[in-house]
Amino acid sequence: MKIRVLGSGAGGGFPQWNCSCPNCKAVRAGSIRASTRNQSSIAVSSDGEHWVLFNASPDVRAQLENFPEIHPKNKVRGTGIEAIVIIDSQIDHVTGLLILREGDPLDIYCTEMVKQDLSTGFPIFNILEHFCGVNDHPIPLNGDSFSIPNIDDLEFTALSLKSKAPPYSPHRNDPHDGDNIGMVIRQISTGKTTFYAPGLGVIEPHVEKAMIEADCVMVDGTFWTDDELASVGRPLLARAIGHIPQSGEGGMIEILNAMEKPRKILIHINNTNPILDEDSEQRKILDMSGIEVAYDNMEIDL
Repeated sequence: MKIRVLGSGAGGGFPQWNCSCPNCKAVRAGSIRASTRNQSSIAVSSDGEHWVLFNASPDVRAQLENFPEIHPKNKVRGTGIEAIVIIDSQIDHVTGLLILREGDPLDIYCTEMVKQDLSTGFPIFNILEHFCGVNDHPIPLNGDSFSIPNIDDLEFTALSLKSKAPPYSPHRNDPHDGDNIGMVIRQISTGKTTFYAPGLGVIEPHVEKAMIEADCVMVDGTFWTDDELASVGRPLLARAIGHIPQSGEGGMIEILNAMEKPRKILIHINNTNPILDEDSEQRKILDMSGIEVAYDNMEIDL
């Protein structure tokens, strides 16, 4: 299984265009050892030629330009993207679909709740029908795995996560299964699995089981502390908006430290998170725990 990190940042990327927090100021000035980051997305393949794109961020054009394996080959137009899996309908995970409108109909896999959001509150599917069109495929939430044509040797199993739908969703304050999912990606020939969930607010038993059994987990690394956004004048708590902070009791470090098997990688890093500074004390804590921080163009082979 081949995984390419197209973007490792949270919404807005790093530095965020309108932010002057210590991290954003320092990376612009070159005064910290840190890498800029696009908004989060990964691509997965079993053969290095045919790829599944997980989410389509607003940065998708630049991400694909930096990824030669997915460029058109031997014809004027084409792509190595066979399908797009959308894990939720948040703006930073779906707006890039509009950038992909110049080709054939997009094969998009998503839950029924995400399809509803993208047909009503944020009607990207309706807009795309006037350009390339959409072939939508429902993602089962009953534990059944599914396959994707031309993606040989990989199967996918979705896990419903506790989460709120986006602000524009007709059921924003009425959560449903399928508003947000994690995904178990399994290579059939080897049995190796990756669990991918860039947004995690609660570790339910079925999620914990999937993480413990995985060979690699790529999970929510948005915030270091629960009250981190207060540093930029936003009185929002990480857990209240669906993200488990890394530090503190019940934090992601504590959760991951209890797991022996998987390779542990944090993704979807917010621009305020001190772990972006590679020389920070917080980064050293992660290093001591054997927890990696995803970066753009990172490649993972399982």
